[in-house]
This record gives sequence, structure tokens and C-alpha cells, in this order.
Amino acid sequence: MDLDADEVERWLCERAPQDLVERVVRARLQHRTGSLTVGRAKRASMTSEMFNTWLASSPIKRSKSPNRVTRSSGEWRHHLGLLDEGELFMELIRDVSNELDIDVLCHKILVNVGLLTRADRGSLFLVRGKHLVAKLFDVTVDTELSDAVHKAKEEEIQIPFGVGVAGTVAETKQVVNIKNAYQDPRFNREIDHMTGYTTNLILCVPICNYDNDVIGVAQIINKTDGSSSFTEHDVEIFQRYLTFCAIGIQNAQLFEKSVQEFQRNQMLLSLARSIFEEQNNLDCLVSKIMTQARDLIKCERCVVFLLDLECEEASHLEHFGAKPGNYTLEKKSSSTKNSTDTLAEDVQIARGEQKDINFTTAFELDSGQAVKKINKNVKPSKLLQIAQEVASSTQLLNIADVDIWAASLNRQPSIDSDDGGTDRVPVKSILCMPILNGKKDVIGVAQLINKETGSPFTDCDVSTFEAFAIFCGLGIHNTQMYESACKLMAKQKVALECLSYHATASIDDTIKLTQDTIPSAETYNLYSFKFIDFDLSDDDTCKATIRMFLQCNLVQQFQIPYHVLCKWVLSVRKNYRPVKYHNWRHALNVAQTMFAMLKTGKMERFMSDLEILGLLVACLCHDLDHRGTNNAFQTKTESPLAILYTTSTMEHHHFDQCVMILNSDGNNIFQALSPEDYRSVMKLVENSILSTDLAMYFKKKNRFMEVVENGEFDWQSEEKKALLCGILMTACDVSAIAKPWEVQHKMAKLVADEFFDQGDLEKLQLNQQPMAMMDREKKDELPQMQVEFIDVICLPLYKVLCDTFPWIMPLYEGTLENRKHWKDLAEKVEMGLTWIDHDKIEIPVEEFFTHQRTKDIEFTVTTLNTTQNSTKKSNTKSLDLNLEPSVFQRNGAKFSSYRKKPTSSSRSFRNRVSRSLYNSSASSGPAALAASNPSSVQSSAPVDPQQHQQQQHQQERPNNQKQPHQPQMISSASLPVFTSPASTPGYQPATTTPLSSVTPVKNKSKYCQIL
Repeated sequence: MDLDADEVERWLCERAPQDLVERVVRARLQHRTGSLTVGRAKRASMTSEMFNTWLASSPIKRSKSPNRVTRSSGEWRHHLGLLDEGELFMELIRDVSNELDIDVLCHKILVNVGLLTRADRGSLFLVRGKHLVAKLFDVTVDTELSDAVHKAKEEEIQIPFGVGVAGTVAETKQVVNIKNAYQDPRFNREIDHMTGYTTNLILCVPICNYDNDVIGVAQIINKTDGSSSFTEHDVEIFQRYLTFCAIGIQNAQLFEKSVQEFQRNQMLLSLARSIFEEQNNLDCLVSKIMTQARDLIKCERCVVFLLDLECEEASHLEHFGAKPGNYTLEKKSSSTKNSTDTLAEDVQIARGEQKDINFTTAFELDSGQAVKKINKNVKPSKLLQIAQEVASSTQLLNIADVDIWAASLNRQPSIDSDDGGTDRVPVKSILCMPILNGKKDVIGVAQLINKETGSPFTDCDVSTFEAFAIFCGLGIHNTQMYESACKLMAKQKVALECLSYHATASIDDTIKLTQDTIPSAETYNLYSFKFIDFDLSDDDTCKATIRMFLQCNLVQQFQIPYHVLCKWVLSVRKNYRPVKYHNWRHALNVAQTMFAMLKTGKMERFMSDLEILGLLVACLCHDLDHRGTNNAFQTKTESPLAILYTTSTMEHHHFDQCVMILNSDGNNIFQALSPEDYRSVMKLVENSILSTDLAMYFKKKNRFMEVVENGEFDWQSEEKKALLCGILMTACDVSAIAKPWEVQHKMAKLVADEFFDQGDLEKLQLNQQPMAMMDREKKDELPQMQVEFIDVICLPLYKVLCDTFPWIMPLYEGTLENRKHWKDLAEKVEMGLTWIDHDKIEIPVEEFFTHQRTKDIEFTVTTLNTTQNSTKKSNTKSLDLNLEPSVFQRNGAKFSSYRKKPTSSSRSFRNRVSRSLYNSSASSGPAALAASNPSSVQSSAPVDPQQHQQQQHQQERPNNQKQPHQPQMISSASLPVFTSPASTPGYQPATTTPLSSVTPVKNKSKYCQIL
């Protein structure tokens, strides 16, 4: 046999039985692998590529099997004729077992049933709700698939359950075998009249699934062999074959649903891509959405109505920048409404109260590709009326017949007219759905009009359109938000231009500063860590700033135009608010401390010129536009700054203000820098300003101490240099704690007043109790809080810096000295000897009232641990400094010191009490010192420096003034008894230096009262 391989392969494909083909394939696989045993075939899997290829092919192509020719060929029938009944049955089962296309499967079933039962023709109905829908009708063994599918789709046949032969079988699940159709009342003779065919025999069998639910009905008509009826054997073969076919039908239906889901997902993905691609143009986005919707659901027209865009924009602007909320995405209840089933409900919705819906924009897409846009002129029409009702009710509306629906609502002629608005083409059916944004607000309505097949929209169409509308709403809403954001950005740009104009220094001020002479650094004492700005005018503060730039040679090094530097300094000063502490003068002091650390502290050895420039700029700008409130307050009040910056809120704002000034016209002092240097210095400025947040300091402190403890001497690496600059910024920011005491306590008073103002705001606006350092009612705790601030932050910071860089020791020493003052003042406040209601908070209470006239006060004091003279016991009052409260009382006069708990009296306190008592006694005349226990009278405490100064002052008085005498000092173990001179025999005035008199004090503090 002289045949080539191609002819053998063609013969196998066209004429060989299936088992022979399988044996040839297995033999070929064994030959390729060289194995003597049958190799296990690779398991087939449905890949995405195969799935797309399957979808792209037509049902006609898919119906052709690769192992045989068409079903109508004589070869195929001859092949089946050689098989016995069992082999034929199994061959036909294999033929339908792997078929997934429902149309091809139904065609195969009907053709194979005709071969098995020798029926003339057959029909197959599938269940849809409570109806049977003819999938294929009047199919013979010679009918081509394309003709059968076309005929079924041309006229869709629906049969309710219980109507006709097929309806009865679907309802009863019983086989119906009719020998004479015209004698059976269930038979519809009109079908024969329409087709011209005579029906005699009918065999109708239900198709049930695994749960015994009817999923279809198969019906065969007449026998080709001339038999008078379908035999019991035909019924048995028909039922057995349909049992296997039910599995294939259900699989094909599931596969059809998966294909629909796949197509819908592809559409949604394409729509999502369109949303992100067209966010800047609403018209293009809506056009793409409408085109995809029309092509997916196969309708004639698509219309989209949008609500008033100006109102929507106002809503966007109102909520733009607000704190994001948590919106719960709840699915709206949707309903599919047909004109026959839910007409009454539609009438009720239409006649009920409706919201004022105003559509100002409409987009329409017909069978062409051009989208027509209607703005501000949407005329009344059926479509508009339906859209308004859907927007009002937020419910999906599926109308099978618009004319019947409109007639039932008693429309006005102007609305019913098809000539107005967009109703140029007659509307038969419509599917209308609201378009919602992310917050479930209606922003428009989408309408699909007239299916291409002429049938109403199905549940599958509704499900697809629901998912489509969600993406459509998100896309339209995002595009509207984008357009609103663009308008906001334009408005912001205009506002920034106005702000930049008003925030920069005037030309006159710049010219004046440019022409002024800049005094030397020594004139302003800029090299000293004890620099004081109290005596400097505002103009002098700017000159001192410029002097620091000149002294560091930054103007020449970086080619900064002198007039630009002057304008920048004036603009920075102008952008500081007149708050009590964090103002321009605070920025000047921080910058001067940095200058002193660089020059006097020799830190410039570790810095490049560019870093020195960045540090001075950061110091001057580190509190720009400070509002007198801290980061916590911004977060509590949910201010726009807190929304804009989640961490280091104010510090980020200070840097942004710095950038704004630099970007203003004529203020860019970095204009001559190279791009690389510009990026470096801006990064340094940003990190340095952010380092002034104490939260950042606590993060960096441990790392810095670790580097110092390791004996680090090289600070040139980028990470260590940034760490060092951050620590130096913190040291400069809190350097007021190291100023001379006369400056330090005034600065502390300003800080406290600013904190108290914030505490007042928290009480009024937030109804919250502020922390102690910001509570005005706890102002007397300021000295103790200052001590804690020094111990926790300042001393550790300056100590570690001085250990590494000993040239900045004055900062550490100044802080230690001020700590002593604050500690002493804290003791005074605790014991009731002063308060902080005055500018000079370190002066004792007695000195605030020296201008008042002294009253005669006689004190009689005794101690509890001495033996009292029986003759004096009735005339004395006891005093114990450790009791609470301690009371000195004589004729209504009282001195009380409120103590939280009994503590041992300090030496300074005992000296002040003794001095006050002696001065009071001296002011009332000569006094005698007597005690019931003579051994208790002794001098045990020296006079402190302040007392000594007062004594010298008393010695310089004129001779005509009365010179009171100082008695002997009293030990801490016991206090003497003071009486009037007349009651003390043998009294001899002392010859020591007299003390100044003491006057009573007003009732100003809860800690101290002298009446």
C-alpha cells in the first residue's frame, strides 16, 4: 500500500473508528518516549489562552469533531450503522460528554436521539423561571447547527408550565407518549398550520438533574421507519440517554455562566483601565463607558444623565480636605421591574413625592460611534421622566414596554411626546439604574434602551448592568473630584501668589536695610553665649542677622546678592506671628546661639560652609508662622495642619513656610547654588527644622550618646553629620535655659504665658483639662517644672555635648547656675514665700510691699520641746514648723505657711523666718530675749548673704533714724519666746548690725498670708 503519512493521517481523521485513533495515538507516544508501556497522558487544563481561543471561535467551528466529518455525511452514518446498539449508545454518550457549548450540545442531543429512536425531528426546551424556552426547534438528523440556532433565535418560543404537551411534562415530570397528536387536547395545532408539517406521534420526556429538578424537556415527533408509535424500548433508550445528557446540559449551563462572568470581568477590567486613563476628562470617560455598555449588553442606545455639576462641585469643595471618614458600603436593594408584574408599584413611585432632581447634562450614544452631549438644555421626555424617578427612588427600573408603562401614569402631553428631548427613536424596552458615588449619593442615571433582539432585558443583563453602574459611578465621581481638585489647585495657586506678595518684605524696607550700616559682631555681642536681645530694636535684630552671615563669609562664598539677603531676612521676620515666645526674637536667639557655637564653640571645624549656611537658615526659619500652640493641640482640634501632616505637624509647616519664602520673588538666597548643592542644603534645612521637635530629639539622643561613648572623633559621614546637626539644633532651641538669670526667668515667664494661653483654649474649645504645664491654675508649679525640664532634657544634652566639645561649656555652666535659682525658687514657692504673678518672680514676697507702712506686731513664740516657765505659760502660743499649718497669731495678725506634708525646714527658710520675726519685733520697739530654758538660747545659724547686704544697707542710714538691734540667732532645735521690752526684765540690746524693718504682706497667694 503506497500511501504517504499525510494520506494516512487524513484517512484516520475521516474514517477510522475512535478506538483505532486512540490506539494509534498511544503507539505514537510510546515511540516518542521509547517506553514499552503506555505512558500516562498529560492532563489537559483550561488555560487563559485556550479559554480566549474557545470564546473567539464560533459554535459552528466548535461543533466539528477532529476525528470525524460532519454529522450529515454518509460516512458518519455508515460508521454508526456498523455498531451494535450498545456500542452506538456509548458512542453517542461520548459525543456529548465533553461538549460545553450549550447550542452545540443541544444540537448533538437532538441529532443523536433521532439516530437512536429513528425519530423524524425533535425539539429541546430549557427551563427559565416558570417557563420553557425553546433552545432548538424542529431539528432533524440532517439539520445544520447554524440553521437550527438561527431559527430558534428568530422567534423565541416560551411555554408556561402546565400549558401544552411540553408544559405538562415540565410540571408533572412524567413521560408523555402520544400516538395521535390531533386527538390530544394538549397539542397545539397552530404549529403544524404555521410550519406545514403534520404531527402524528409525540414522545416528550423530562430532563432532570441530580436533585430531580426539571431543567428541560426533550420532544421527538414521528418515526422515520413508518411505525405507528414510539415503543417502550424507544422510551427506555430516550430516558437513558437523557440521563447522561442532563449532566452535560448542567455542565454546559454552568460553563455558559462562567463565560458570562468572564466577559463581564473583562469588561469591568477594561472599564477600570478607562477610569484611570480618563480621569482628567469627563466627556471622554462617559463616552468610553457608554460604548462598552452598549457593546456588552447588545442594546441600540445608551443615555447617561448627570446631576447639576455645579451643585456636585460645591459638595466636593465643602468636603475637600476634611478628615476621611469611615463609610460603610451597604448594598442598595434593587428590583427588576416589568411592565406587567410591578406596574402598580411603578405608578405609586411616579405619583408619590419626588425629590427635586435637576439633570443639567445628558450624553447619548446610538448605533453609531459618536456621542452627543447635551448641556443645560435637557428637554422633558419619557427618558428624562424615568431618569428622575430612578434618581428619586434610587431603585433599578426594568421596563419591558415603555408605552404601556407611560400610559398607566397619565403623562402630560409635553412629557409623553416622542418629539422632544432625546426620544428621536421609538423606545420599546428600557433598563434604568442610578449612578452612585462612594458615599452612596446619586450623581446620575444610566439608561440602556431597546435590546438588539427586540426582547426585554434579562436578569443577566440586570446583574451585568449593576456591576457596570458601580464602576461607572466611581469613574464619574473620581473624574468630578479630579476636576474639582484642579480648580482648587488653581485657586490655591492664586491664593499663594497673593500670600507671597503680602508675606514678603516691601521694597522700601529692603532698600532701607540695604543702605544701613551693619555694626560689628562685637557691638551686638554675637560671639557670647550670654547674648541679650532686650535692648535691640527690630531693625537691629535684622542687622545682627545679616552680620552673622557676613561674619561667616557666606555672602561671598555662595554669591548671595546683598539685596536678596536683606529682603529674605525681612520676609522671615514678617512671617513670624506676634506670639509671646515663639516669635522672631526667639528665632534670632536660636540663630545667635548657633553662631556662637560655630565661632566661640569652634564647631565650625566640623562643618562645611554649605552646612553652616543651612544651619543658620534652619535656625532663623525653625518656628515660622508659629501659632502659639504645640503639635498635640493641632491634633486635638483636627486642624488643617494636622490633616496635612500626621507627625511633627508644626515643624513640617515651618519648613513649608521656609520653602514658600525662598520661592517668592527676590527671596531665593540659594539661587547661585548648583543643583546638587541646592538639594543638599534643602535636605539639611528640612532635617534640622524637623529636629526641633522634641519627639525627634528623644529618638536621636540614645544614638548620639552611643556614638559619643564609643569615642567618635570623625563626624564627616553623612549619617553622623545629620545626627550632630540635629542635636545642635535642639541645643540651640532650648538655649534660653542657659542665659543669665535676669534673662532666663523672663524667658520662662513668656513661655509659661504662651502655654497658659493654649491651656485656656483647650478648656474653652475642647472642654478638656490641660496638662499641668499649661494650666493657669497651677502656675505656682512653674519653678519645679523648670527644674524637671532642666534635669530631663537640658543638662543631659549639654553634658554630652561638653564631654565631646568642651568649648561649649558655658551652656552647661549657665544651665547649672539657673537650676540653682529655679530650685531655690521652687522651695520658696512651696513654703509660701513668693509667687510668680510678677515679672521679677525671684524676689521674696516681703519686698513687694516695702512701700506700705509698718504696723506694730508683737509675736510670742515658744517651742514644744522646751520646758515652759509656769509664769509665762498662760501668755504664750506654741509654734512647730513641722505642723500644718504653722500659725503666728497676735491680736488678729496671722502668718501661715501651707505645706503638703511635714518636712524638715531648710536652713534658708529658718534664717528667713528668724529674720522676719526679729524685724517685726524691732519695728515695735526694744525687745527682750527670754526663754524658759536658758540653755536653748544660742546662735547656731550664720547670716546669709542677702541678710548681710541688708545689714550693710542699715548701717548706711542717717543717724537720726532709729537703728534696731539684732538679737542672737536661734538654733533649729528650739525657737525663743519674744515679748515686749517691758515684760522682759534685764533686757540688754545687742550691738550687732541692725536689720531692715519688715512690713506686712497683702493676701496675694494661697501659699502665704500676712495680715
